[in-house]
Amino acid sequence: MLDINGTFIGQLLVLLVLLWFIYKVVVPMLATKIEERQQKIANGLAAAERGQKDLLSAEARVEELVKAARQRALAIEQQAQVRANETIDAAKQTAQNEAARLLEAAQAQVALDTQKARDALRSQVAALAVSGAEKIIGREIDAKAHTQLLDSLAANL
Repeated sequence: MLDINGTFIGQLLVLLVLLWFIYKVVVPMLATKIEERQQKIANGLAAAERGQKDLLSAEARVEELVKAARQRALAIEQQAQVRANETIDAAKQTAQNEAARLLEAAQAQVALDTQKARDALRSQVAALAVSGAEKIIGREIDAKAHTQLLDSLAANL
């Protein structure tokens, strides 16, 4: 059967002292370390959750910024198109004005050349008329003396 002797009681007392020591010293140290580790894990999980929320918020913000940038780019493109059309219209107007000016200048030059040609022809016709009249009359006509008559003859031509 079971023999209870002094060795058994001594071992039992050592075991109880060892259990008491573990309970009073080792368990609180381990419990403190476990609590610290649990707190770190909880903080890490909370930080991960905050990071996830921040990521979602940042993605939404990025989407809004991209949308705003696209709208701004579209507005800039439309403004550039309007400016290009204005520039084209201004260039067309300038070209039309320049064409009208050149046409007027050409018409004025033609009128001037026509007038010069008429004047030259009148002078030549007047000279021919004087020459013909000299031959008909048989004597020389003094151009200085008959200037008024020759001018009226040239004007009639």
